Amino acid sequence: MRLVTFRDGKGTRIGALDEAGKVLDLAAADAVLPRDMLGLIAGGEATLALARAAETTAPIVEDAIILAPIPRPAKNIFCVGKNYHEHAKEFASSGFDATAKEVVPEAPVVFSKPPTSVIGPNEPIPSFLDSSGSTDYEGEIAIVIGRSGRGISEADAYNHIFGYTIVNDVTARTLQHKHRQWILGKGIDGFCPMGPAIVTADAAGTPPRLAISTWVNGELRQRATIDDLIFGIPTLIATISAAITLEPGDIIATGTPAGVGIGFTPPRFLRPGDTVRIEVPGIGVLENPVA
Repeated sequence: MRLVTFRDGKGTRIGALDEAGKVLDLAAADAVLPRDMLGLIAGGEATLALARAAETTAPIVEDAIILAPIPRPAKNIFCVGKNYHEHAKEFASSGFDATAKEVVPEAPVVFSKPPTSVIGPNEPIPSFLDSSGSTDYEGEIAIVIGRSGRGISEADAYNHIFGYTIVNDVTARTLQHKHRQWILGKGIDGFCPMGPAIVTADAAGTPPRLAISTWVNGELRQRATIDDLIFGIPTLIATISAAITLEPGDIIATGTPAGVGIGFTPPRFLRPGDTVRIEVPGIGVLENPVA
């Protein structure tokens, strides 16, 4: 099942995508369902079962505008840096990594992006807010937590996952380097495009077989599978939950593959008028223009 948050003339609510990518109005089929994604996730398996049942009779919304699946996360988005081998190498050699000397990290590098950075599909990435002119893209597969927990074991990690979505970890590289800690370079308003949907964990499989590709202006820049991660999904969940309680609706962006703008000589930063397209089969396409 692919769940979305959408808006039309009747307001904002949750829906599902059919096989053709059309938005189905779940609330119209079952008025008991929560109208927001965080409420649906918090409702657990019982609420998800209601959503699956509603999907079979839900009408298509012709004028739906798809938003980020969780337009306003309750907490910062957890992000993981340098989590693909080839990207770790390109970042280390780029001159923009001021955080550590090792190329491949010994443990997950975890940082965060604030809720105010989240935008949805087709919304402009506000590169004009990056005064350094060094805005870069990072296509990522993200985990959406479904069941809360602290001290979650790797063996139990998949039982805490609600589903998966796509995140573009947009980054002002000069600010990332200047401030050492990455939140100022990565947490700018609008620097976290997300969507278009959350594919539920049962539909993605355990472990999920997900692949990601990123294009800039039609040019393929990134391609990898989630199997290429240095630290896999169970390790990320165990590492973060050892210190911080994970709650329903929390998001973990798992890292980006090689092929980002700073991997080129000279760097190929985003400019107004560019378009970034990220695709994960089974989830969909997250596309955003650059402003």
